[in-house]
Amino acid sequence: MDLKIGIIFLVQILIGILGNFSLLCHYISLFNAGRSRSIGLIFRHLTVANSLVILSRGIPDTMAAFGLKHFLNDFGCKVVFYVHRVARGVSIGTTCLLSVFQAITISPRNSRLAELKVKALKYIGPSSILCWILNMLVNIQVPMHVTEKWSNKNITTIDFKYCSATLHDKSKHLLNAVFISTPDVFCLGLMTWASFSMVFLLCRHKQRVQHIHGNNISPRFSPETRATQTILVLVSTFVSFYTLSSIFYIYFSLSGQSSRWLVNISAFINSCFPTTSSYILLSCNPCASGHFCRYWKCL
Repeated sequence: MDLKIGIIFLVQILIGILGNFSLLCHYISLFNAGRSRSIGLIFRHLTVANSLVILSRGIPDTMAAFGLKHFLNDFGCKVVFYVHRVARGVSIGTTCLLSVFQAITISPRNSRLAELKVKALKYIGPSSILCWILNMLVNIQVPMHVTEKWSNKNITTIDFKYCSATLHDKSKHLLNAVFISTPDVFCLGLMTWASFSMVFLLCRHKQRVQHIHGNNISPRFSPETRATQTILVLVSTFVSFYTLSSIFYIYFSLSGQSSRWLVNISAFINSCFPTTSSYILLSCNPCASGHFCRYWKCL
């Protein structure tokens, strides 16, 4: 069973890194060619954050599943979990930023969001950097609760196979978990609102230009339909996986119990959105898909 779990984690790492690396190379090539749009900066931050989420927990989980023990010391455990939490928060924040930026971009001229179109372009870079800084500060307490697995004897702990999280006071730890999760919940709500606003605008625009398409283009394959489907899939994937991930995180904090299969499922779910989101974006970007195909052939 451990061997099968290790193979699943390893495959997830390879697929996730390949997809995110393809997107990153595509937007870096656009930047070097002087054709990078402002939205490309968001994608670069998103792919880096997603890759860190996959690697920071994926590699240790894979090594533990294959039977390796005591490969991380106390400092290593603190770094791994801190990087994972920061990257996870940045992934959520940049996805939220992407949705809000797109909602502002496609908003009609007579809406309130139209006034922010010019200003939004200027604040994309600072907002992305601010997202990293805020998550570094919010998660500064994470290393204080994580230590090497074999150093805890008489303290209630959550066992993550290669490291453990100490629970000196469950109520205090739960409050800390709520504090850390508050920005994620805020971004989740804001992103959901922005994304469904886009879907509403695209559907209304599709109805207005339906007579232009006529019989030449099938409504199923119209640009509006493809954009709407991509947004819905991305938002649904985001909400589903990160909601499940947050439930597991709060459960571990509240109960202090961590069976092996729950830890494995939680680790797998944590990397699901960073892995699948890259392929959702690749599916609607033919140029980036070309990078993916070339790298896949090299493998």
